[in-house]
Amino acid sequence: MSEMPDENTLDKMEDLLNIASDCTRLKILYAISDKEANVSEIVGAVGASQSLVSHQLKVLRKAHLVITHKEGHKVFYKLADDHVIKLLDVVYDHVSEK
Repeated sequence: MSEMPDENTLDKMEDLLNIASDCTRLKILYAISDKEANVSEIVGAVGASQSLVSHQLKVLRKAHLVITHKEGHKVFYKLADDHVIKLLDVVYDHVSEK
């Protein structure tokens, strides 16, 4: 078993898990898990309003879970790094156990 992280690290872990605990945010992360997408594409994949998706993307971006780049007037979102999909995979595997 790993050593207990320090309080600062535990606080950061708690913040990250709280951010990832929202169903809409999880859907967004899965929607962009294998390709980048703009807001309207994410709205279609997630089935939520544009304002809700935009708000949740802002939260995910602030938490460094997604990154963006612009092409003309459109902003495209993708996972920040491989750690994000690994986190989703670990949680999925855990809840899928019999």
